[in-house]
Amino acid sequence: MTPLALIDNLEHLPNPFTQFDGIATHLAKNTLQLKKPEYQRDLQLALCFIYSYNGSQATFNSYRREVERLLLWSWNIANCPSTQLRRDQIEEFIHFCVAPPENWIGTKNVARFKLHMGERVANKEWRPFVAHVSKLEFKNGSTPQTKQHSLSQAAIRATFSILSSYYGFLLQEDAVQQNPVALIRQKSKFVKKEITRKQVRRISNLQWDYVIETAEILAEEDPVHHERTLFIMNALLGMYLRISELVADERSAPVMGDFIKDADGHWWFKVLSKGNKERLIAVSDDMLNALIRYRRFRDLPMLPTIAENTPLVPKNRGQGAMTSSRQIRNIVQLCFDNAHQRMCEDGMSADADDLRVATVHWLRHTGISEDVKTRPKEHVREDAGHSSMATTDKYIDTEYRERHASGRKKTLRPQ
Repeated sequence: MTPLALIDNLEHLPNPFTQFDGIATHLAKNTLQLKKPEYQRDLQLALCFIYSYNGSQATFNSYRREVERLLLWSWNIANCPSTQLRRDQIEEFIHFCVAPPENWIGTKNVARFKLHMGERVANKEWRPFVAHVSKLEFKNGSTPQTKQHSLSQAAIRATFSILSSYYGFLLQEDAVQQNPVALIRQKSKFVKKEITRKQVRRISNLQWDYVIETAEILAEEDPVHHERTLFIMNALLGMYLRISELVADERSAPVMGDFIKDADGHWWFKVLSKGNKERLIAVSDDMLNALIRYRRFRDLPMLPTIAENTPLVPKNRGQGAMTSSRQIRNIVQLCFDNAHQRMCEDGMSADADDLRVATVHWLRHTGISEDVKTRPKEHVREDAGHSSMATTDKYIDTEYRERHASGRKKTLRPQ
């Protein structure tokens, strides 16, 4: 059978610590297992674990996805609560996730629940897994097919990590006697060992020149819509920002007052990053000039004032700050697509190829990669918000350059 969703979006999910009975009663209408106390307890523990991550929408969604899949498999395939699963059954579950049956796979993202006659009901079109095609394949007319579903190595690692945390929580709640995920010794049969240091995905300096020129052209032609585009592009590269650090969410709402001038007259940008950690980013002279241009367009004083609450990136329509990360992606994609077209028209099709597959996050990688060439890596690490120097080190390409330079001298006819 095709399973129905169990866990609604955070904004529609009552507090399971205090309102679980209502949640269970509501779900039991369509989920037969919830007629039994052991399954109700299983769901309650899972909900309490996931709800503990309500401080971040993205983290909540990730943990919900993995734990919900486990519950659905455990209840429908293993026919027992997740608290009773053994190590070998967890391995079966991982194998299942790698190759789920087609009726568990969707070809588009749909809401888990929808509103029907004033009540939140499970959406029958939702599936636990979703098949995707790459951005380039989609542009070329390909559509997702259920038979093409596959889990990336990163997704499998995330499954192990999150489920291990889940069973760690169950141990603390005395719901299990051991962590079956931690007992799996040979994870290598599921997760391949990666090369020591992967190359960073970034766009070239030439591609960036075309991208930012494209944003400037758009701003000149239609300032009402694209002065904001130009500022977003500069901020993403110039301050290594993630999408989540530009849009307003339940954790924070970036405002102009987050630009701060210290006692020496230096400007910094305060941002709430991953793990709810605040960091200060050194604002370059070019970035400050980009801010000044943007503020002038918005009829604001040249520079922000202390505690200014003006939204950093406002909506195009309506009041308040932009809350849609998808809108940021669309803005960046517009610049990438137009820049790619301009490069092709200038006879540089081969140099433009990366722009067809680049994502927003590549701009962060590009900014860090360039800065680490000239700035102390400790400074770049602080601005980027990396938890360890090892993360910053992967942006240093000197080792690759030297290794390839020596490799180019090899001959096919050794002396």
